[in-house]
Amino acid sequence: MDVSRIIKPWKLNSHRSLVFVNTTIIDPVEGKLIQDATVRISNGQITEVKTSDLATVSEDDSSSVIDLNGKYLCPGLIDCHVHIAVVPGEADLRAYKDMTERKSLLRQPHVLKTMLSRGFTSIRDCGGASLAVKEAVEEGVLPGPRLFMAGYALSQTGGHGDMRGRHEEQLCCGGSISGISRIVDGPAECYKYAREELRQGADFIKIMGGGGVASPTDRIEHVQFSDEEIKAIVTVARNAGTYVTSHSYTPQAIQQAINLGVRGIEHGNLIDLETATMMAEKGVFLTPTLIAHVMSKQMNFLPADGAAKNDEVLEKGLRAMKMAVDAGVTVCFGTDLLGPMHFAQSKEFSVRSKVLTPIQILRSATVNAARLLMQEERLGQVKEGFVADLLVLDRNPLEDITVLDRVEESILGVIKDGRVMTSRWEKLSVEA
Repeated sequence: MDVSRIIKPWKLNSHRSLVFVNTTIIDPVEGKLIQDATVRISNGQITEVKTSDLATVSEDDSSSVIDLNGKYLCPGLIDCHVHIAVVPGEADLRAYKDMTERKSLLRQPHVLKTMLSRGFTSIRDCGGASLAVKEAVEEGVLPGPRLFMAGYALSQTGGHGDMRGRHEEQLCCGGSISGISRIVDGPAECYKYAREELRQGADFIKIMGGGGVASPTDRIEHVQFSDEEIKAIVTVARNAGTYVTSHSYTPQAIQQAINLGVRGIEHGNLIDLETATMMAEKGVFLTPTLIAHVMSKQMNFLPADGAAKNDEVLEKGLRAMKMAVDAGVTVCFGTDLLGPMHFAQSKEFSVRSKVLTPIQILRSATVNAARLLMQEERLGQVKEGFVADLLVLDRNPLEDITVLDRVEESILGVIKDGRVMTSRWEKLSVEA
């Protein structure tokens, strides 16, 4: 009797060993194809990568051998800005004030499963995800991408995370929860609640460093949090060996954040060349989230004031991202989709393709993203010693990155931790 399976009946079976032969590996570092390769997977890791003249598969090898002739093997994708707690089920943002935590939790498995089926084997949640959900994915209770989480984002009173309307008179006390954020004011509360998020399992800290589109009482151009408050949060994160990322659109908010030690910027739609140059010099990461603005407009998701702000940042977002890439900023892939818009996650590839090359976009969702997650020695490449997070593709994304937007026809299989989690091809069987 396996007592561990009685205690945890969802315990995953032992890894199946796989060998992919005659495959073409997509290398996002060099931006090239590695032809006629053999890739061996064992215990969830890539244990061998060899070209055909060096690779051998013996007859007594117990591994499952899969011939990928004419197919491509790509690293699993990483979405660096999601909100899994803002689940489908309502038509517009206003309805989410009545969304309870229990209701959200019961719908999050759907969000996670569909993200994984699109090829996203890792995600970075920038506000709202819980340690319980992260552990459920790790243990095999729920199928989903590997989860890196901020817990609750930190916001000042009246900031981007404060979802109270102008006519609501109820005061927030220190650390109050507002949607996917926690309201904190003053250095003391910033110290306390940054530490609290880390205690509850946060992998990094997210702050609302500037005004936002969805928040009801601030403007895009607002700078939020004082220098002392941001210093406190950065100190807590650094002491714990992690980092702070900031929701910021404007040059003023971005420069304040990066001068105080913030490592990542979310959105950045209104960035200028001076700020982009500063980010490149300081090694600060940028995660644009353009599809969120596109879909918010198309689906009429925001109230009138939010829609007006959305139009402002949507128009300038593509130009800002191109400017950042040209200035040498490390740009990552993000989507920031809420509620009914999660289905459009892969459309970010097509949006970016208007101004960036396929390899620039693929790097943003693989090697660049892995660096932001501080997982560059484990994730983002098809390489010996790396986690076996892989996509089997029918088409080459280095020629046309939008194949990753055409999930049903292009992504034949999704492998996470060495397990086949999604298959659209008869040669790949999903593991029980």
